[in-house]
Amino acid sequence: MVASSATTAIAFTISPGQNHDAPEGRQLLQQMHKPFEIKDIPLGMDRAYEDNETRRLAASLNFVPIVPPKKSRLQPWDYDTELYKRRNEVERLFRRLKAYRRIFTRYDKLDVIFLGFILLALIIEAIVR
Repeated sequence: MVASSATTAIAFTISPGQNHDAPEGRQLLQQMHKPFEIKDIPLGMDRAYEDNETRRLAASLNFVPIVPPKKSRLQPWDYDTELYKRRNEVERLFRRLKAYRRIFTRYDKLDVIFLGFILLALIIEAIVR
């Protein structure tokens, strides 16, 4: 999910549980297909997205990747720790979506039905917040 705040999702997708998050995240960023005209927009990501390819893609779209390097990195980079602390806003959006039992348990067999309920939950969250 790409979200701009604790209540606003810009794009999201579903994927099999065994898939890694990074390729899905890159796919979502590529769907935004053109670089933003405003430069240096911070893009907070967790460590699952700290690979070079994802950071390069974010930079090509005029984002500044705000992601801590994994501890095993030989050449770690600096990042804005204060901006990274705001990543929890998006995590809170995930938590609120999981409060909807139908989303949390994923009763639906068809992806299109499941996506519809995610959209409905996002609309409700936007209205309530």
